Amino acid sequence: MPQPFTGRVAAMVLAAGRGERMRPLTDSTPKPLLPVHGKPLMQWHLEALARSGCTHVVANTAWLGENIEAAFGDTFKSQGARLPMTYSHEGKDFGGALETAGGVARALPMLCDGASNDAGIFWLLAGDVYVPDFEFDGEAVRRFAASGRLAHLWLVPNPEHNPLGDFGLQAVPGDGEPTHLALNLSKDSPLPRYTYSTIGLFSKALFLAPWCDISPGNPLGAKAALAPLLRRAMDQGQVSAQIYTGHWTDVGTPERLRQLHS
Repeated sequence: MPQPFTGRVAAMVLAAGRGERMRPLTDSTPKPLLPVHGKPLMQWHLEALARSGCTHVVANTAWLGENIEAAFGDTFKSQGARLPMTYSHEGKDFGGALETAGGVARALPMLCDGASNDAGIFWLLAGDVYVPDFEFDGEAVRRFAASGRLAHLWLVPNPEHNPLGDFGLQAVPGDGEPTHLALNLSKDSPLPRYTYSTIGLFSKALFLAPWCDISPGNPLGAKAALAPLLRRAMDQGQVSAQIYTGHWTDVGTPERLRQLHS
């Protein structure tokens, strides 16, 4: 008999960017390894994922990717938890980063490998945001799995560097708590926009036909952004979302990094 779905899924941490705006700090250190309050930025994510019972983590790498693998190895250990780690080396395989959708498509066979409790769902998060209190909640995974949608995003109030935001939000009445759909708003829409936190739950279906035209496993190393896929899915009511009001910082510049330590 099939095992009941536990809400424990894999996660992909995006760690392949060059971090141009963080130079010269990133000339010798990949941005996910820059220290924040005494530990590498990416380690905050890994600790939270380990606490959640995440099954395993895939990290994509490009710039100084060997440093990231050397830092975390094949098993990340945190407070008695063991989190298996694998790496999608875009830099080694293709000479550079494949952007978000291209990177996910490349890593998809590692994320959804047909193991037990594989519901074709995974967490996706950027390795360069600082969100120390975020919980990778199994109940959120179960709700998303039951919805049948393609993605569920956590949105944040717009920071200074993104005052116009990314996506809108609309409540959809239903039984119990209302569902909120993410909206692909037109440029002239008066509705408020929020910023994508770069944390979300995703179905592998979003990265397969007909939504994505990259061959499974991205053997040719096609580069593709995530936003166009999300916007198409939003137009079909296939992306839900919620607001996150906890501490969140996109560590995109040396000044923002300094502010975290002030």
